[in-house]
Amino acid sequence: MVNLIWLLMLSIGILTAAVSGRIDTVTDSAMKAAELGVEIAIQLIGMMSLWLGLMRLAEEAGLVRGLARLGAPVIRLLFPSLKKDSPALGAIILNLSANILGLGNAATPFGLKAMKELQKENPDPETATPAMCTFLALNTSCITLIPATMIGVRMKMNSLHPTEIIGTTIFATGCAMTAGIIADFLFRRWRKA
Repeated sequence: MVNLIWLLMLSIGILTAAVSGRIDTVTDSAMKAAELGVEIAIQLIGMMSLWLGLMRLAEEAGLVRGLARLGAPVIRLLFPSLKKDSPALGAIILNLSANILGLGNAATPFGLKAMKELQKENPDPETATPAMCTFLALNTSCITLIPATMIGVRMKMNSLHPTEIIGTTIFATGCAMTAGIIADFLFRRWRKA
């Protein structure tokens, strides 16, 4: 349905431009937008490569296991059904770390790995476990302390103060994460009742 809406909007815009004799404006705008999209993507590739490389080094150096042990009390509260030595814990920590740094795209591979590990522990492969639901809630609403991707985009767009969004980002994502954790907790209790 959304694709149909986008198609209609684009078609109406192009038709209106053609009727008003301004099709060249549409062509110029499309080319500039495509060029800008490629430039931003290349800049984001560099930033993602840096952070993914650092995360990989942290994983190889055992820092991830250390973070998992350090975060164990909080993780135990959020994921009570997971075993202490679950391989999903490391992937969850990496995913949340990338999200906290504002690297949503870099967090995706770790999120997929975490879900894969959680699925291995799932007794009913057709139904999501409570741990999977909790992880999904955390992944989508995770607090962001350093919105690195958005800062990069703002820098690319020549913003005078690209980092001025940090405070509001922390507040908004903190509220989102709190709401996600509370909703997960309430739904989990409701499911047991």
